[in-house]
Amino acid sequence: MTALPQIPLAGVIGCPAAQSRSPHLFRHWLDQQDRAGHYVPLHVEPEDLERVLRSMGQMGFVGANVTLPHKQRALEIADDVSDRARHIGAANTLTFGKDGRIHADNTDGYGFLANLQQGAPNWDPQQGPALILGAGGAARAIIVSLLDAGVPQILLANRTRARAEELAQTFGPALHVIDWEEAPAAIADTTTLINTTSLGMTGKDPLTLDLSALTPAHLVTDIVYAPLQTDLLKAADQAGATTVDGLGMLLHQAVPGCERWFGFRPQVTDDTRRAVLA
Repeated sequence: MTALPQIPLAGVIGCPAAQSRSPHLFRHWLDQQDRAGHYVPLHVEPEDLERVLRSMGQMGFVGANVTLPHKQRALEIADDVSDRARHIGAANTLTFGKDGRIHADNTDGYGFLANLQQGAPNWDPQQGPALILGAGGAARAIIVSLLDAGVPQILLANRTRARAEELAQTFGPALHVIDWEEAPAAIADTTTLINTTSLGMTGKDPLTLDLSALTPAHLVTDIVYAPLQTDLLKAADQAGATTVDGLGMLLHQAVPGCERWFGFRPQVTDDTRRAVLA
């Protein structure tokens, strides 16, 4: 029998997963580099997650991205966990070793910062406080990345204050919780505004905060990328603020996984964005 080279497989695991743009992203990168490999969407129910993850290495998978609602559970299942994934408390990038072990990492914060640095190269994280809307898993990764980048203080507003208070206990005095109703007034005391909620996403409730305190000195970013120009970003544009859409975070967070699984480090370019949006 002729031995054929094994084609690396990877995918995105979610519930659901069909809406993910990541397969289009990886297909673009693999074709661009003329590399063998496949990246597929994998719908996995929560009760099946551990059994599926434990079998993927035997099926030829070298890695997987993890999206909602599996990020925290994937961290618990993994055999080896990176420091940043442990600090964040969730995993979005898994690598399957030949020995059967699962390595968990979190590249969401890396993707968030890389997107800001590319989309707003003049942004200075040390210039002033940031206001984050939302206290979910994405907020945790973004908090870690902002603090590492030197943001002096983070104001955190969540519709359920108790959830925000849990994060404050985790990340210490640099994180200050405010009521959701206080967020519009707090904009004036910050230089960066970040929406990590699903408000404003296609099919979700709108983000209805008063944004009149926005100025040209603000940087505003929304991790929602469907639609690409959310109402928040439109309002920020009208106020003259610098805006960065959420698609770049998705693109940049995938770079480390591609490098580990397929052996090359891709570039996030305008062509990459067009390929994913097509």
